[in-house]
Amino acid sequence: MQIPAALFQSLQNTKGFNKEAFKTVHESGEQVTSIRLNVAKTCNFQLSAFNFQLNRVPWSTNGYYLSERPSFTADPLFHAGTYYVQEASSMFLEEVLNQTVNLAMPLRLLDLCAAPGGKSTLIQSVINAESLLVSNEVIKTRVNILAENIAKWGAANVIVTNNDPKDFQRLENYFDVIVVDAPCSGSGLFRKDPAAINEWSEQNVQLCSQRQQRILADVLPSLKEDGVLIYSTCSYSEEEDEQVADWLIDEFKMENVPLKIEDQWGITETQSPKHSAFGYRFYPDKVKGEGFFIAAFRKFKTENGQWKMGRQKNKPERLNAKEVEIVRPYLKDADVFFFIKQKEEVLAVPMIFEADLAAIQNTLYIKKAGVKMGTVIRNELIPDHELAISTVVQRGLTSVEVEREIALQYLRRQDLSISTPVKGWALITHQQQPLGWAKILPNRINNYYPKEWRILNK
Repeated sequence: MQIPAALFQSLQNTKGFNKEAFKTVHESGEQVTSIRLNVAKTCNFQLSAFNFQLNRVPWSTNGYYLSERPSFTADPLFHAGTYYVQEASSMFLEEVLNQTVNLAMPLRLLDLCAAPGGKSTLIQSVINAESLLVSNEVIKTRVNILAENIAKWGAANVIVTNNDPKDFQRLENYFDVIVVDAPCSGSGLFRKDPAAINEWSEQNVQLCSQRQQRILADVLPSLKEDGVLIYSTCSYSEEEDEQVADWLIDEFKMENVPLKIEDQWGITETQSPKHSAFGYRFYPDKVKGEGFFIAAFRKFKTENGQWKMGRQKNKPERLNAKEVEIVRPYLKDADVFFFIKQKEEVLAVPMIFEADLAAIQNTLYIKKAGVKMGTVIRNELIPDHELAISTVVQRGLTSVEVEREIALQYLRRQDLSISTPVKGWALITHQQQPLGWAKILPNRINNYYPKEWRILNK
């Protein structure tokens, strides 16, 4: 692995950087694999399902290091959304949220650069049910994987959007927390993705720094005064990290928020050159994880920083009383939801977010909201896959438990041969975790796993 000499040169005076240790760990070929459990789905999940050693990620409540990397594609529980494969360093976001925000309060949070969904699923797992997460991805080709991973995570208090950062200015003073995991030059991923080395250059670092500042400037009007901004990159370059912190303080009078870290974690606390703003660097020779930088800020408070609800231009179509009675039995705690139609598809959204959904729908492009339940046809709900893998689906519904090989056949969308007295719509489950729907007929079983999600390899 040939790390650019210009990168070494730029880091020689950076706190915590050790050239020889840095080179050694990158040349070692070591790969670190970590997962984070979905506590809303894993009450019966046994970590012993992985037949090797697991160790807890020290700054994450539900993060674990795996002693080897299994085939996640061949694990039905991965597809059921019982865990997310996430880089360990980025799980530190949980610690930042815990130290900067009262997570017991109802909050509005934005994950601005969210695909493929690691940080969004983490945020959702630590906020309460009365908090709303808006998970945004500006690149259209990446928003589908974000929506898929949010759907697998299963929560109803997430709205997925596909918007440019400047579009959020229409929601001035709206969010309590904004997380910007900014596009960067990627030097922190060299060990994980050696091909990223070919993309790195000093010129690209400068371009990324300018882009990061533009993204932050565009989105900051939507942060409430006294709200929290969490900024992170997977870059080692000061131009993208500490210097951006100084820029935030200069241009927006942001207040840097220092964090408490444990010595044994191996995280390096740095300070920016101009304002001594605290940031936190993750070097792979010091932590069990990849390269990462994160810092927290609070927006300056004034007397005029309240969000005001504008007039609704378009109200979504609500289900009629008869349709509501058809869909209610499919949900746990159905009384906490309201139901709308979107191109004949029924969405279930928690009632407490009715005004929020209206505000966001009138200002942004929404890719996904709440839980898609399906379509009502001739007094019957044709259930959607999103409902099956949600955490709000009624667990007393008809289901068929299958072993791993049958589960994988189902996930490949192959024909199934199951001996069961069950007829009609049924949840296919593995280790009691729903994988999706099948319709069991007298002479065949129709597999309704989504075509675009199916496992392609044998």
